[in-house]
Amino acid sequence: MKHFNDQFLKACRGEETTHVPVWYMRQAGRYQPEYRKIKETHTLFEITHDPELCAYVTKLPVDQHGVDAAILYKDIMTPLPALGVDVEIKSGVGPIIDNPIRSKQDVLKLGEIHPEKDVPYVLDTIKLLREQLSVPLISFSGAPFTLASYMIEGGPSRNYHKTKAFMYAEPKAWFQLMDKLGDMTISYVKAQIKAGAQAIQIFDSWVGALNVADYRTFIKPVMERIFTELKEEGVPLIMFGVGASHLANEWAELPIDVVGLDWRLSINEARERGITKTLQGNLDPSFLLAPWSVIEERTKEILDQGMKEPGFIFNLGHGIFPEVKVETLQRLTAFVHEYTAK
Repeated sequence: MKHFNDQFLKACRGEETTHVPVWYMRQAGRYQPEYRKIKETHTLFEITHDPELCAYVTKLPVDQHGVDAAILYKDIMTPLPALGVDVEIKSGVGPIIDNPIRSKQDVLKLGEIHPEKDVPYVLDTIKLLREQLSVPLISFSGAPFTLASYMIEGGPSRNYHKTKAFMYAEPKAWFQLMDKLGDMTISYVKAQIKAGAQAIQIFDSWVGALNVADYRTFIKPVMERIFTELKEEGVPLIMFGVGASHLANEWAELPIDVVGLDWRLSINEARERGITKTLQGNLDPSFLLAPWSVIEERTKEILDQGMKEPGFIFNLGHGIFPEVKVETLQRLTAFVHEYTAK
């Protein structure tokens, strides 16, 4: 039996660790030559529907970098077709939705997910990875606001005007949409945990577009419900979004274990604000293109802040992008491990 590295799970629970655990958002992706080769002949849809291939893609960065956790390779849009949403991932653009939500009627037409029937390939990939990995497997779901933003805008957006206008103008329909997406998230995540996922990250990537008052009114109730239901499953729960530093304290009040930070809010500032939960973050991925001495200096700053108390996981403030070199991440992972080794 190979040794199981549980340092990431310990950090999630705020326990002492032998070193600061590290993993990276989008650690499986276009910066890897092996991944680019697969993408020459396979779409994202094809990779995620082939459990053996998807497990290989998920495990590759763990083997390459020696990170302390794997994150399942899939897309936040994966469960939406089950609800009747026509979604296509266009290369270089992102998710495009042909039937955007425009009215209460559109919300009422949405179906529900039955994970074993609708996304069996996701669950099969998780089962396969649990046999192959010697580090914890993180799985994930998009949060209702972020999924709703794609469903209402019809694709990626810079300002979320249509989404916010729908929220303000049709509050009743908005809450029905949140309820449907909340139900979907709970069913989908529970099935992933049952299949063997050992931690869950909820990506509310774009919720930073809202102010605190609107977050409390329109979003927090559904997030409370989702996390309260998932808490019963007994696996660590992580919350993350981009450009959402003003919401960090709102997240810390949710029944979660880990608050994920992007680079806009330092670990020290988050602690000064009274957040006592485990923190995850938060090197700006842009640093990965800088000379090593610059990366090392900034990483040390983050680690020194994070190590002041137990409950810290090193990560980036957002995902790895294609121009980054594999060697940089190998060196960064080794540095975090060496610098923080007890």
